Amino acid sequence: QVQLVESGGGLVQVGESLRLSCAAAGLNFDDYGVGWFRQAPGKEREGVACISSVDGRKYYADYVRGRFSVSKDNEKNSIILQMNDLKPEDPAVYHCAADEICPPLSVVSRYEYEYLGQGVQVTVSS
Repeated sequence: QVQLVESGGGLVQVGESLRLSCAAAGLNFDDYGVGWFRQAPGKEREGVACISSVDGRKYYADYVRGRFSVSKDNEKNSIILQMNDLKPEDPAVYHCAADEICPPLSVVSRYEYEYLGQGVQVTVSS
């Protein structure tokens, strides 16, 4: 049975950092496009970052580029989302997901990922 389990969420102040992790059981992240999306209350799901399974290329949404960084920890079969300079617009439940591809950001809101985790809450206070 495949499980994706996120950790590392919490409450920080504007400008601070958080590091999210997603550990996988039952699948190898090297075989999938893996990444993160987020959803805030009353808002559509939106993509954050993704690592392609084809060439390892990393994709970022404009609203996080330069502040967030996605990476893989192959030893632990996990993916990391390092979030720096958190802003008031970043709070949401952050989910990791795995699929054959990294879906275009324009379709993330309605994309049916093959696997996704339950999510962790990220809260930013000002």
